[in-house]
Parts: sequence; C-alpha cells; structure tokens
Amino acid sequence: MTTQGALDTAPLAPGSTASPPPQDPSAAQRLLSLQRRFPLVQLLLTVAVLGWGAAAMPGFLAPTSLRSVLVLCALTGLASIGQTLVVLIRGIDLSLAGFIVAGAVTVTQFGDVPGVPLPVMLAVAVACGGAMGGLVGYLCHRFTVHPIIVTLAAGSIAVGVTAVLSGGGTGAGAPGWVTRLSAPMSSTFGIPLPPVVVIWALAVAAVSVLLHRTRPGRRLLATGASPVAADLAHISTRKVWITVYAVSAALAVLAGVVLAGFAGNVDNRLGNPYLFQSIAAVVLGGTAFGGPGSYTRTTVGVLLLTTVSTVLVGLGFQEADQQILNGIVILAAMAVYGRERRLRDQV
Repeated sequence: MTTQGALDTAPLAPGSTASPPPQDPSAAQRLLSLQRRFPLVQLLLTVAVLGWGAAAMPGFLAPTSLRSVLVLCALTGLASIGQTLVVLIRGIDLSLAGFIVAGAVTVTQFGDVPGVPLPVMLAVAVACGGAMGGLVGYLCHRFTVHPIIVTLAAGSIAVGVTAVLSGGGTGAGAPGWVTRLSAPMSSTFGIPLPPVVVIWALAVAAVSVLLHRTRPGRRLLATGASPVAADLAHISTRKVWITVYAVSAALAVLAGVVLAGFAGNVDNRLGNPYLFQSIAAVVLGGTAFGGPGSYTRTTVGVLLLTTVSTVLVGLGFQEADQQILNGIVILAAMAVYGRERRLRDQV
C-alpha cells in the first residue's frame, strides 16, 4: 500500500510539469483591486482639492464654508439618485431637468391654491411625474427606442405642461419651511447640519441598502449586467425599466422642491445644471453603463465634482472654464473606465 508521503515524493510522469506556486499580489494589484470595489482615487482627489482650496483661500475650511459646500453636494446628490439607477440598467435620463422644474413650480406656484393643501399638490405632482417616467421606461423597452430620445421628449412635455397649468408663472417664492431645508445656517434637531444634508445622508444609506441587500436591487443590477441572462432567470426586465424610470422621475420632482427653496427664483432653466452634474457625478464616481457601480460611488463623484467647482469659483474661474474642465474630466474618466471594463471582459 502506498502512503501519502510516498505519493508526495513520487517523481513526475514524463512530459508533465509542476504548477507554479501561487504568487502574492503586488501592491499595485492590491490598489487596483481596492479601486474596483471603492472609488479610492476620487476620494483622495477630493481631499487634495480641499487642501488646495484651504491653501489658496483663507477660511475655505471654516464651518460656515463647509456647510455651504455640503448643501451644494446634497442638492446635486439628490438629483443624481435617479440618474444612478437609470445608468445601472444601461439607460440615461435627460428628462430630469424638466421634472425638476415641474417640482419647483409646484411648490412656488401652487402652494396657495384655495382648498388644496400643498402636500396634496406635491403628491399629485410626484404621482404624475412617476406615471410619465414609467411610460418612458415602457416605451424604451417595448419598442427598443434609445432613452435619449424618449427622455428628452418627456422632459420637454413636463416643462410645457407645467407652464400651461401655471399660466407661464413661476410663483413668488418657496414657502419658508422649504427654504429652511437648504439654508446653510439651519440645523436639524439641534445638529448643526442643514436638513437637506441629513436627508441626503439618509438617502445614501437607503439607496445603498436597496441596491445591494434587497431582491428588487439585485434584479436591477442583473438587468443592467445582462438583460438576456436576466430574462432567462425569469426577471421581468420590462418591469424593471418601468419602475426605475418612474422612480427617477418622481425623485426629480422631489429634488425640484428642495432646489426651489435654495434658488428662490424659479425658471425653466433651473434643472439644466443638475442634469449635467448628475451625469458627471455618476461617471466620475466610476459607475459604468450597465454596472458595475453603486450610489456610494456617485456620492464620492458628487463630493469631488462639487469641491472642484467651488474652488474654481473661489479662484475666479468663469463658468465656461468650469465647463471645459468638467468635460475633460468626464472624457478622461470614461476612457479609463471603458478600457478597464474591456480588459476585465477579456479575462
């Protein structure tokens, strides 16, 4: 009988080769693996930009200044929730700007309708936005129409309907409680943070749990990763598209409410900057079309994008300069993430 020790010391058969011993990953490989799981580079860049701003502008890291930056981050972050979900299923939502305007006009123009409380008007606006968003998701999936076309049309319809119902007016201003939501010097239950920042922090936790710890979230991620495989796994990808676009539109209406309190005056261009910023934050955070990605990555992208914009404004850069820099950053991020994904698909 042959013992285990004899087997271990037995000579190899002619022509056979021993498998090389496993090698420990290098530091660069470990950093790359960490970057794939968490946007470490973007977070380090954010810290570096904060340091740049502190060195170039005295008082940049003062509590009042940081609270203002956090408010700007929260506004962009809330506007980016729906865009993140849509990108994860390989779509894009250009109707976001239109639904933001619809929510803002609702709270400024229809807040004093006799016999109809403002919460009821907001509920109606959210429901109508969700229904139109669901229709967008259905049309895109049912007729295989690119979302750019359908969402652009839906956003125009939302702005047009809002203008017709309001008679072209935008109202005198948001109610006081809406304004206090995004006021930098306001607090939340004694915590020295504006309510919009606390709301955004809760939204980050809720969306992260929804995406990665619930069945609907896993179905959403599966739909984006491979629609064919999702259908074979008995996941109704059409329902996923309808739901995601409905949620995106409804959240955009709610984001418009908060933005109305922050901006004060509302016009049809209120949502345009946040449409671009939502797409930029998703891409800059490292979420690819169809995944992988998460709202946590978008959050880091929001922090980096807002911090860079704030520092550039403080240093006297014009809006055109910021747009050029933002475009270069987005192109660079797309090139890096696109190449990384192709390499990962070849392995």
